[in-house]
Amino acid sequence: MRTLYVGNLPWATRAEELQEVFGRHGEVISARVITDRETGRSRGFGFVEVADDDVENMIAAMNGTELDGRVITVNEAKAREERA
Repeated sequence: MRTLYVGNLPWATRAEELQEVFGRHGEVISARVITDRETGRSRGFGFVEVADDDVENMIAAMNGTELDGRVITVNEAKAREERA
């Protein structure tokens, strides 16, 4: 299992929608949209956990595509300790 970062999401995007859209290109294990702890509103990005075999296909298929009027960014998520 590997995790994809999905950025520039429309504010109204829900985890179920991510799961459905990415599921067209391979096996989705889980999807989540990150929300602000205080307001509960979307922060405009999320993560999709996918089967190892589907990572490259999903990145190629989804990166730069439009979701509800916004062009999304999709790449492999970096481990937390690698972030600055």
